[in-house]
Formats: sequence, C-alpha cells, structure tokens
Amino acid sequence: MTNIYTKVFTLKGYYFTKEYEKKKVEKIKARRVLEETVLKHFKNGDCNIDIYFEETDKMIPITPDTPRATVLKYLGEKFAPEF
Repeated sequence: MTNIYTKVFTLKGYYFTKEYEKKKVEKIKARRVLEETVLKHFKNGDCNIDIYFEETDKMIPITPDTPRATVLKYLGEKFAPEF
C-alpha cells in the first residue's frame, strides 16, 4: 500500500497531512506531517501527493510519474526528480 499525503494550500500558507484510521473508533483522521517526511517518501517513489486548494476545493493528484514541470509548479524544486 502506498502512502497518500495531502498538501493543503490555505490563505496563510500550506501544510502536509496524512490520513490514518483509528482502530477502536473506526474513524479516519488526519494529522500534520513534516515536509521532510513527505520528501523522503516521494523521492523513494512509494507515496502519492494530493494537492488540495481550500478556497476553490480543487484537488490535483501528483505521483512519482507526474511530469517534472507539474511537480515543480505545485511542490517546488526539492520534490522535482533530477534529470
């Protein structure tokens, strides 16, 4: 199973979250994660990142196979695969 992280853009900036399921309560909750954690998993190729814009309610999926230009646009230079 691949990890799915979400980069949430707000008016004040952005943050990364990851959803997980609570065993006893059977609820899906989200928690914030560090950008370095997402970067490490993305470089290894074992995660997908959903870009979510809070204002427009727009979602853009990013996978390790996404073109470099799109990754640069939404995630920045650190996440772009090197050629």
